[in-house]
Amino acid sequence: MLTLLTRLFSPEKKADPRGFYGALCGALGIALNLLLFAVKLLAGLMASSIAVMADAFNNLTDAASSIITIVGFRLAGQKPDPDHPFGHGRMEHITGLVISGLILLTGYELLTSSVDAIRNPQPVAFGALPAAILVLSVLVKGYMYAYNRAVGERISSAPLKACATDSLSDTVATLLVLVSMLASHVWNWHIDGWCGLLVSLFILKSGFSSAKDTVDELLGHAPDKELVERIEKIVLGFPDIRAVHDLIVHDYGAGRLMVSLHAEVPVEGDLLALHDVVDNAERALKEQLGCFATIHMDPVQTSDSQISEMYHRIKDLVREFDPVLTMHDFRMVPGPTHTNLIFDVVAPHHYRLSDRQLTEELSARVRLLGDQYFAVIEIDKSFTG
Repeated sequence: MLTLLTRLFSPEKKADPRGFYGALCGALGIALNLLLFAVKLLAGLMASSIAVMADAFNNLTDAASSIITIVGFRLAGQKPDPDHPFGHGRMEHITGLVISGLILLTGYELLTSSVDAIRNPQPVAFGALPAAILVLSVLVKGYMYAYNRAVGERISSAPLKACATDSLSDTVATLLVLVSMLASHVWNWHIDGWCGLLVSLFILKSGFSSAKDTVDELLGHAPDKELVERIEKIVLGFPDIRAVHDLIVHDYGAGRLMVSLHAEVPVEGDLLALHDVVDNAERALKEQLGCFATIHMDPVQTSDSQISEMYHRIKDLVREFDPVLTMHDFRMVPGPTHTNLIFDVVAPHHYRLSDRQLTEELSARVRLLGDQYFAVIEIDKSFTG
């Protein structure tokens, strides 16, 4: 159905294809969830099952989630303005967080009603029509999970991924409700409350997982390794750019990716020519990755053999101390009594040594290269994981 509607309306040709996908998935979710609410409520009343009726009202909550999804996409699609120069893309993440909250609320309500059902078990009436309705619900919710997940992955949408998580929870929930009905009918086991309890725990787990993913997006997380590699490959493909470091990726929502990095260029190069190379690199990042990029030039000595040799010795020294460490921005400042070796070292967050301990350890090893050498070290943290 979704594929047919997508082909019919050709979203790729619209001004806001993301908004179209959000509205389409949201509208389809509202229609299917209202249908499931009606038929499940009927099945619950016929079977006198608290789990079935709770599942029905869960679908009513899901319809509200679909409405929130549509509103979230509409707000996220607004153009940048003076107060929000980076756009409103993160409204999608806020919408996903709201939906995760609704999932958690549903799980909590089902948990309390299930505990009551365990304390006061009641027989569940089995009938062909209620069972058929539940089987239909499983199929519909499985379909909703599939299309929300597919579209959510395609356009990197937190709300749709949250809706997919919710649909998967509902699928498992309805399967367990069906099991409780069969158990009551075949073996006279009154496990309606226990099945509801399992369903509630699964929903709560899914809600927490969805909320965590959304909060990570809002707080800012390390970029994907593949994206980092693509950025480095594009920039290093330009002449005179020898290395990159201090790469930072800021994600302000769909279509609002900001990239900043330092590019090492030869100090003896022509400044205007190197500036042109960096401009071209920024333009290439925008064209190939759709991001806004700012590149800072770091001049490094490349023609002095003594400096080049010491650079490689320090780089090997840092690697031998710990392979997870990297070194950049190397400078060598000779003087009449001693020579300063100035460089930055990138250490992971929560490294086993404090910045001060790491500086002392590396400085001691630099001194072993010669009494005249003194290290001036700046410890950096990686922003790419």
